[in-house]
Amino acid sequence: GVVIATEKKPHSPLIDADDWNKVYSIAQHLGCVYSGIGGDARLLVRRARKYAEVYRMKYNECEPTTEAARSLGDVAQDFTQQPGVRPFGVSLLLAGHDSQKGCQLYQVDPSGAWWAWKASAIGKNMTNAKNFLEKRYSDDMELEDAIHTALLTLKEGFDGDMTAQNIQLGVVRQNKEGIWNFEVLSVGEVQDYLDQVA
Repeated sequence: GVVIATEKKPHSPLIDADDWNKVYSIAQHLGCVYSGIGGDARLLVRRARKYAEVYRMKYNECEPTTEAARSLGDVAQDFTQQPGVRPFGVSLLLAGHDSQKGCQLYQVDPSGAWWAWKASAIGKNMTNAKNFLEKRYSDDMELEDAIHTALLTLKEGFDGDMTAQNIQLGVVRQNKEGIWNFEVLSVGEVQDYLDQVA
């Protein structure tokens, strides 16, 4: 499976945090987390959802994660050279599963560059988080271990107390029928994992 985790820190205390997300579902098998300007992320997520649905209708299968990263990279790159528009101020981590390559994690940058990772971090504390992941990550990790590692990585650079209300987790995992799904974990599920790593 694949795990993505983020701090959910609204820029104002007046924002209803229950209605503010940084982890988005794109398709049944694909989701993302962003760092940067929320409006830019929402635009890219809408485009990604459209591309995933068009792909599914055209080929009668889920869009490969590689294709999703490539198409979002193309959109981001177009905005670096069109007159009258600014480049996107957002980086994305895409988590997904497809029949060709299995579970995957891709990063898409504002420049349009995209590449695959085994584990990665984006945002304000990414250097320390990547160093932490380099020490903790292994190829044979179980999903539960990956969730714990993601939470411990967040905890390393977290301002204040980590609670189920101020973080979000998304996972790509198989359901009971053997179908790979991306899901954003509920507050209760996040709290259960936080209790385990405390």
